Amino acid sequence: MEFDTKTPPYHTSDQTSFAYVSARDRWPIIVTGAIDDVHRAVVACDDDQKRKEGKSIVEELAKLKYELQHNRQLIPILDDGQRDVAGYNKELEALGTPTWFNVPWLYSECYLYRRISTFFALSKYWKTYDVFARQKMSTFRSSRPAVLELAAKYKELVLQLESDTTSSKSPEEVETAEKALFTEICEICLWGNATDLSLLTSLSYDDIQKLQGSDARKASEKNIVANDLPAAFDVLKSAQKTLAKAERRVDIVLDNAGFELFVDLILAGYLLSANLSTTIVLHPKSIPWFVSDVLPGDFAELLNALADPQAFYTTPSDEEKHAGKAPQTLSEKEVDELSFLFERWSSFHQEGQLVIRPNRFWTEAGSYWRLPKTEPRLYEDLRESELVVFKGDLNYRKLTGDAMWDPTTPFTTAIGPLGPGSGVRTLALRTSKADVVVGLPEGEDARLKETEGGGGDSGARKWAWSGKWAVMQFCDGKM
Repeated sequence: MEFDTKTPPYHTSDQTSFAYVSARDRWPIIVTGAIDDVHRAVVACDDDQKRKEGKSIVEELAKLKYELQHNRQLIPILDDGQRDVAGYNKELEALGTPTWFNVPWLYSECYLYRRISTFFALSKYWKTYDVFARQKMSTFRSSRPAVLELAAKYKELVLQLESDTTSSKSPEEVETAEKALFTEICEICLWGNATDLSLLTSLSYDDIQKLQGSDARKASEKNIVANDLPAAFDVLKSAQKTLAKAERRVDIVLDNAGFELFVDLILAGYLLSANLSTTIVLHPKSIPWFVSDVLPGDFAELLNALADPQAFYTTPSDEEKHAGKAPQTLSEKEVDELSFLFERWSSFHQEGQLVIRPNRFWTEAGSYWRLPKTEPRLYEDLRESELVVFKGDLNYRKLTGDAMWDPTTPFTTAIGPLGPGSGVRTLALRTSKADVVVGLPEGEDARLKETEGGGGDSGARKWAWSGKWAVMQFCDGKM
C-alpha cells in the first residue's frame, strides 16, 4: 500500500465508473456461474464424501453472493496456508472493513477471486478444482473458425521462415517485412483479448466468432488509440543484431486462457522462429482468477486439444447433445495444420525455449507499483528480459495502479517504479475494459466520449468499457 501511487484509485461507489457496474451487475453473475459449475460437478460425482464437501462449497459460494448483493462488509480471508493471506487481510484492515459497494475496485475484485479460491484450498477433495475450467475450454471450442484461420497462417509463415525465402532481398527490405509481420501478429495478440469471460457473460457462438476473425481485426485497427509497437520491435531487432549468440528472452505476463492463450503462443512461436527471441517465459496465474485467466494446467489442456484436434472439435458438448447437433468434422488439411502447431510448441517447451513460470505475486491484491519492493526476486528476474509483454486489461490496471489518472498522463509516468530507469522494458497490449487509460493525446478522451455509447457528458468514460478501443504502449525501462 505504501508503495502505490498517490493518485486516487477507482471505487465501486463511483456511479460514473465501470467499477460501480461491475460490483452490482457482473460479479453476482460470475459467482452464480461458479455455483452452477460446482453443482454440476457434485451431481456427476460418485464419491459420497467428495459430494458432501462439494455441497458445502456451493453453500459458501451462495453466502458470498448474498454478502455481495446485500453490500455487506468484506471479511478477512481464511488462512489456507498461502503467503498472500496476511497481505490481503492487512490491506482490508487498513481500508477500515469496507463494504462491497464502497471499496477500491482493484482490491475488491482481486479479493473476490482470492476468497473463492479459499473455499477449494481448504477442502480435502476439491483443492485443485478450477471452477472456471469448463467455461474456458467451451469458449476455446467456440473459437474454432479463428483458430483454424490462424493455424493455417502460422504454418505457412514458419515454413517460409525456415526456407529462407528472404535471401534475395536487401537487409532493409527484410527488416521492413519483419516489422510489418511483427505488427500483424501483435495486433492478433491484442485483439485476442477481446474474448474475456469475466466481462462477456452472455455471448453467443456467433458473437465470439465476430470478435476473432481477420476481418474484425482489420476493422479494429483504427481503434488502437495509442501504438508504440515500432519501438518494441526496434528493441528486439537491436538485441538480435548485438546479442546474436546470447540468450534473448521475452516474457509474456498472460491474461486469458483459451483463444487468447492460443494467440499468445502464436506470438511466442513466431518470435522464436524468426529469431527475435531465443527464450519465451510465460507467466500464468497460480489460482483460478478473473474467470478466464491462464493457469499452468490451461497450457497443458490447450496442447492436449491440439494433439488430437479431431476429437476435441468434433466430440459433441453437453449443449450440442441436448440440441441434437453434431460438430462438423475437420478436414485433413485442418488437422495437419493444428498438429503442426502442437509439434512445434511441444518441441519448444521440451527444449526449454518455451518456459512456464507461475508466481503468487500475480494474484496479490495490489498494483505492480509494489513489485520492486514486495517481490524483489521476480523484479530482478524481469530485468533480465529484453521485453516484458503485459497482456490484457487487468495487467494494465495493475501497471497503472487502477488510478484516476488524467488520460494525457504519459504511460511511462503512470507505471511508476516500472518506468524509466527500472531496468524493465514494458509493452502493454490492452483492449480497454475499465476506466483507467493513459498516454492519450490532448482532446482524444473528449472525442471518444462523443462517439456512440462513449459516455458523452454523463461523466462516465464508457468508451473505455467495451473492449472496442485498445492501446499498445511501451516503456524502455533500461534507459
